[in-house]
Amino acid sequence: MKDTSQKTVWITGASSGIGFSLTQCYLKAGWQVLASARRQGDLTLLLEHEDNLKFIPFDVSDDRQIESVRNLLATYTDHLDCAVLNAGTCEYLDINEEDPDWKMMDRVMSVNFFGLVNSVDVCLPLLKKAPKPHLVGVSSQAVQAAFPQAEAYGASKAAARYFLSSLRMDLKQFNIDVTCLLPGFVDTPLTQKNTFSMPFLMSADEAAKRMYKALQSRPYEFAFPKRLSMMLWMGRHLPKLWLSMLAPKPNDTKTFKK
Repeated sequence: MKDTSQKTVWITGASSGIGFSLTQCYLKAGWQVLASARRQGDLTLLLEHEDNLKFIPFDVSDDRQIESVRNLLATYTDHLDCAVLNAGTCEYLDINEEDPDWKMMDRVMSVNFFGLVNSVDVCLPLLKKAPKPHLVGVSSQAVQAAFPQAEAYGASKAAARYFLSSLRMDLKQFNIDVTCLLPGFVDTPLTQKNTFSMPFLMSADEAAKRMYKALQSRPYEFAFPKRLSMMLWMGRHLPKLWLSMLAPKPNDTKTFKK
């Protein structure tokens, strides 16, 4: 039987990286955590000794699962005090390919944007039943300035940011606070595949601690680290300089891959 004074949070993308570290933060703070991902991943050992942790499988890109996931959440709680919608993926567009993988745009958007929409569809009825609900979505500092090969990732995270900003207005009537988190480079299984420099890279635990602390004041947005925000300010306000710094030079163009 759940303690009625205990708060409940639902976290997506909880099986690794930031989501897993956030799960640990909320458990340490005494919350009941309903953790979702396609597979248990790093949650497996934690589930064995954490009574306040429950796993609810969910592929956020599959809208056919919405009703069943919502029903499963309802078996553990009659409301959600907070939902942290963190599930995400990343792929890069190689324009130098003879036949670029444009379908990759669909794959990334289906998780980062439509997966966010599906997750809101799941949790909104339970958030409306909480006394002071909080909806949190994870975008990225990548939306602050353009990066090479980030067409899919950046566009999906920009869509997520706007969606959350607009949703904030429509959910005010229900007293639901909406926060958009914009982390910089975080050491996760996704970023470990990157072959380029990642300035101000931080651990998933450090990122989660910053997020958890920031969420206590329920900001509209929280972008971090600030040093990266300052660097990306240049990308927005000095776009020609930013282009000259980051864009591949003509003599660096690769030949088409066969």
